Amino acid sequence: MAKEFAARTVKRERKMTDITANIDEKILRIHDQKLLRGAQLDHIALKDIVVRDQVRTKFNDESLQELALNIKENGLIQPLVIHREGNKFVLICGERRFRAMNLIPFETAPCFILENKTAEELMAIQFSENQAREDLHYIDQADSIFGYQKLTGASERKITAALGISKSEVHRCLQIAKLPKEIKEAAKEYNTEKYVLLEWHELPKSELRDEIRSKILNGEMTKRLQLKRQLSANNYAKERKLPVANMDHLMKEMKSQMKDPKFQAKAKAMMKQLIKETTLQ
Repeated sequence: MAKEFAARTVKRERKMTDITANIDEKILRIHDQKLLRGAQLDHIALKDIVVRDQVRTKFNDESLQELALNIKENGLIQPLVIHREGNKFVLICGERRFRAMNLIPFETAPCFILENKTAEELMAIQFSENQAREDLHYIDQADSIFGYQKLTGASERKITAALGISKSEVHRCLQIAKLPKEIKEAAKEYNTEKYVLLEWHELPKSELRDEIRSKILNGEMTKRLQLKRQLSANNYAKERKLPVANMDHLMKEMKSQMKDPKFQAKAKAMMKQLIKETTLQ
């Protein structure tokens, strides 16, 4: 018996499914439009998406379950971002959503499909998307910026321009990223404030520094205030450096004074006296 086919429908009469219909435009604007320019929006099978190292490394099982229930009830509001590499789709942004959808499980997900992007562009997209989320841990942020620097060889100034964050924050992130692995893991486990790590790192090698390190690793010191109290109890006074702006002003004043003949004469007399006293010794 011959197989029967449905009658052909004229193209203009076909019903098209718009997968962006239920997506809030504000959500779409979260992504960097310049970097996502040319991306195709389509449904992709979750089994065809490959997950590699992501910016985010800390996931809460309970929150993933909550997200999974939310997606099950309301659908995925914000698409995943993937990059086509040959016959594979590599996940760039949305690992938390991806994990939650696999718990339900869903078979497909709406995705922004990128093509022909450089590793530098993909990392910038990844960072930009995660930076917009308040729950991204500062350790993950620091490691991603350090990874971006290693990949591109960019200076702090260029990283600031590329990722849209302040130079001081870039500098702090690079400092944090270079801290010992066990310190960073403890900071994520106990939600230690980042300034505890930064100020501990500046301490000179001593028993006090080792003691504070142990407390950080054990989760006994998570707040900057605790660190300050510890330093105060040990009569530790941090050496204060003259701000760069004040130093520049001082140098300008000295150069200005050197042009004065009277000042030059006094300086010469002082130098002669200093040489004389050194010779006599």
